Amino acid sequence: MTAEKVFSNARLVLEDEVVHGSLAVRDGRISDISAGGTAVPGAEDLDGDFLLPGLIDLHTDHFEKHVLPRPGTRWNAVTAVMAHDAQMAAAGITTAYDCICVGVSIRNPERVEILAPMIEAVTQAGAQEMLRADHIIHLRCEVTDERVVDLFDSVADQAAVGMMSLMDHAPGHRQYPDVQRFRERTMKNQKMTEAEADAHIDRLLAALQTVAPKNRAELAARGRERGLAVASHDDETLAHVEEAAGLGITVSEFPTTAAAARHARDHGMHVVMGAPNLIRGGSHSGNVSAGELAAEGLLDNLASDYVPAAMLQAAFRLTRGPHDLALPPAVAKVTSNPAQAAGLADRGRLSPGLKADLLRVAMIDDRPHVRTVFRDGKRVM
Repeated sequence: MTAEKVFSNARLVLEDEVVHGSLAVRDGRISDISAGGTAVPGAEDLDGDFLLPGLIDLHTDHFEKHVLPRPGTRWNAVTAVMAHDAQMAAAGITTAYDCICVGVSIRNPERVEILAPMIEAVTQAGAQEMLRADHIIHLRCEVTDERVVDLFDSVADQAAVGMMSLMDHAPGHRQYPDVQRFRERTMKNQKMTEAEADAHIDRLLAALQTVAPKNRAELAARGRERGLAVASHDDETLAHVEEAAGLGITVSEFPTTAAAARHARDHGMHVVMGAPNLIRGGSHSGNVSAGELAAEGLLDNLASDYVPAAMLQAAFRLTRGPHDLALPPAVAKVTSNPAQAAGLADRGRLSPGLKADLLRVAMIDDRPHVRTVFRDGKRVM
């Protein structure tokens, strides 16, 4: 029998309240929670720091940045996932949904080549206990790519795969409603001439009418058959949400308008926004702000997107004006709510029987600071 580990003198962030007390762990699971002090010898005194469930990140693009650190430069995928993992754990993230692109829209044609190696790296590093966090693959499927269904089928049955999203980065709607702005961005980022950018736009717009509807329907069906959490990405209009709901999609990831977020909620979909959006006070793309959705009560989950450290910061930011949420519902947006959206019943709350994925947080100069991180009761940071 594994010896019990006890944390005492902690501010325990439970589902409905913050309780000063103790938490015990046995065999990687939370075994007991009690208010007040403890007489257990050898208990670890947390000095009044917060004890939270480990953060659950449904959407991080951070892994790919380690695999492709510079244009035309590819890093070993196993080494890359180890470096990515260290940053995620240091940010308090104990469950990371690593986004891997399936198909190509406008950036990094190398993505097709790194698809399988990235998934294999997560599987290998996890099996060899080289990772601090639990890494689950989130397949980002570009519906305008003619090959996307075949590419999805080639990797979707890997054990590490647990979520998928349907992406559409064609100009004129969703993330890129302004075609001229899209053209300018494409010319700058992809080093294209105006004629090359226009030809690229024409290809995307043609694919939007020809292959995208079929790909979207087939991919959603394949995801449901495999029991994956399926998200619709960058919903802009009520029609986008209606289409997603009709396909049985349960997550609206990064809706670009408040109207789309409202309609997604009406359909019982989980609304996910980027934590950097909340911290920055708005979307870097000019879309609806996470703060605006929070003010309407439409914000269910916060994901790290492109800044791992943003998740914990965003949760505590919600406890201050103008949001003024109590800490438990603020923390739920990065713990229990994403667990529910992804179908993870074994984590995301401080409750007996659940995984002892834990995060000790101190407040220093009014900023949350990660002191220690535990996964399955084992200290990893």
